[in-house]
Formats: sequence, C-alpha cells, structure tokens
Amino acid sequence: MAEKKEVPVYTAEDVAKHDKESDCWLIIGNESNGGPKVYDVTKYLDDHPGGAEVMMEFAGKDADSMFEDIGHSKEARTTMSQYFIGNLKDDGKSSKTTPTATKKVTEIKSKGGGLSPVAIIAVLIAIVLGVYFSQQQK
Repeated sequence: MAEKKEVPVYTAEDVAKHDKESDCWLIIGNESNGGPKVYDVTKYLDDHPGGAEVMMEFAGKDADSMFEDIGHSKEARTTMSQYFIGNLKDDGKSSKTTPTATKKVTEIKSKGGGLSPVAIIAVLIAIVLGVYFSQQQK
C-alpha cells in the first residue's frame, strides 16, 4: 500500500512572508469548499488573465473573498490546483473578510472586465428590434 504523503500546513504568518512578485503566496478557500489552502502563484503571475497586479494586491494574504467575488470558472479552479502547496493552519480565529479586502475587491471589479450596463442595454435593444422587425415582415 502506498504511503500517504502529508500535506504541509502553514500559518498566516508564514504566508505573509511571501508577498513579492519573486515569491508570491495566496490563501484561498473557506469552510464551504474544503478550508483555506495556500498557493504559491509566483510562476503564474504573468499568465493570470486579470494581470499580476490583481494577485499582488493580496500577496501574502487571504485572497478568498476576492477569488470568490470575481466568479472564477471551473477551468480557473483547475489551474489553481497546480499551485497548491499546503493547508492553512486553523488558528481558531474567524477568517472573515477585512474591510480593506472588501474595498480592494470592489476596486478590482470596477477596473473592468465583464460587460458594462450600457453594453448590456445596447444588446437587449438590438434583440428587441430584431424580433420586432422580423414580426413586421410576416
């Protein structure tokens, strides 16, 4: 029978030391998805679709709220699993989002990505007009 490899466990203090582009760790995960996990995303920074700066905002910190609020795909979650290096030690404290983290998530969301409300309205108007004119021709 193969011996089970033990998964390393890190403290928040351990993770906090890795807050540079040359050494970037993030904490992502919560009670609803298996608990907080530690990821070394250093080699992924340049490949991240949202840019390295998005990830660097949370370097060495808990990035779970940002990760979940952005709404990452299954593909993104699969990619993320490649960078898993261990679990976060449960220190008994609640890992609630800090006001600073909430503010940063809001800033990141407002910087772009997705469709603007104007674009959505324009698409809806185009659909309504298309249906209207197709009905007029009958």
